[in-house]
Amino acid sequence: MVSLCLGIVLGSGALSASATETPAPTPTPTSDFTNTLTINGVLRDGDTLVEGAEITVAGAAGFEETATTDDTGRWAVVVPEKGEYTVTLDPDTLPDGVELRDPDKATSTVAADEWLTNTLTRSFPLGADTRQTTGFFEQFLQRLAAGLNFGLLIALAAIGITLIFGTTGLNNFAHGEMVTFGAIVAWIFAVLLGLNIFVAMVIALVLGGVFGYLNDWLLWRPLRRKGVKLVQAMIVSIGLAIALRYLYLMNIGGDTKTMSVGLSDAVVLGPVRITTGSLLSMVISVVVLLLVGLFLTRTRIGKATRAVSDNPSLAAASGIDVDRIIRIVWVIAGALAALAGVMLALYRQVSWDMGFQVLLLMFAAVTLGGLGSAYGALVGSIVVGLFVELSTLFIPPDLKYAAALVVLIVVLLVRPQGILGRKERIG
Repeated sequence: MVSLCLGIVLGSGALSASATETPAPTPTPTSDFTNTLTINGVLRDGDTLVEGAEITVAGAAGFEETATTDDTGRWAVVVPEKGEYTVTLDPDTLPDGVELRDPDKATSTVAADEWLTNTLTRSFPLGADTRQTTGFFEQFLQRLAAGLNFGLLIALAAIGITLIFGTTGLNNFAHGEMVTFGAIVAWIFAVLLGLNIFVAMVIALVLGGVFGYLNDWLLWRPLRRKGVKLVQAMIVSIGLAIALRYLYLMNIGGDTKTMSVGLSDAVVLGPVRITTGSLLSMVISVVVLLLVGLFLTRTRIGKATRAVSDNPSLAAASGIDVDRIIRIVWVIAGALAALAGVMLALYRQVSWDMGFQVLLLMFAAVTLGGLGSAYGALVGSIVVGLFVELSTLFIPPDLKYAAALVVLIVVLLVRPQGILGRKERIG
């Protein structure tokens, strides 16, 4: 199943990577050697690149070397080993009218435990501090826009989760890997193969639907026919998620891939600053979510999907082909997850475990909105996205995902069925 969906895509991307990716230039002539250890930086005064300034790097065993910034303000010193060094800028070599912002910070220290990579960067702020501070209201609006964008991204994938749960009762823990699949496909076609991002998006959407179909055809349909219980099926989905995650790691590596498709320009809307990629992501998400809503309420297949979700036995007795509806749901869920992966890649770049990182938030959104309710998944996703981003105004960003889960617990204590869920009689 995985080889059918990923083999050709990942293989073609790997073969063309050397032809389409150009390594970034570096000031050191020995950059071809992977073991080269370098301390470097760029010296600038505002928007002006500073040329001719001298930076000295000194370390143990009498090592000392001086580099001079070139016409692009760049400097670099190759050091012999990973250890402690002092990096000093000579203020007397700065051009006339250029001064250190803080004269006491002409020297910077490199600690031995900083060498997690072969290259370290040191900067020396020059000139007056031109950074603008923003008030709480401006930060609130900025976080509000980011939260709405993030919530819409989660909603695209969460609706697939809730449709699968509604029609089969399965909590699919491999859904995050379906999100990652769409991001990787878009990255291969848009970045490695150089296609237009919208063409790559359509390809990811189609292949995501195929991936969802293969999931059901090769795995879940046979398990359903054998009468496998939901708990066992859930464990199978966890195993599938782990297998797919490390298959991605083997094929694309563990580093973060940059989605450089020309959508990083900033758009300023009053106090809100947002990239063109994020703005495009929000518009596409809203349009697709509206189309999904119309599909579920206005089409025969959509109405049949809701019927199967409400009562599969009654739907089958009414002449609805339940297996066919479930297969269609898997295709839709795979396509939506792939599209969410593309949007998430534009928002946060591409990595092998990016879907796993937001999986818990997707389940939180589905549970918060009401299990089995597509509209509930949308509402829950917006609530989770807004709370994740707005919480950073009051708590450290590292805790923002945990804060969203606290909201989930509080809401379920008050309304166990979720925001749009239906009460069920027990006993």
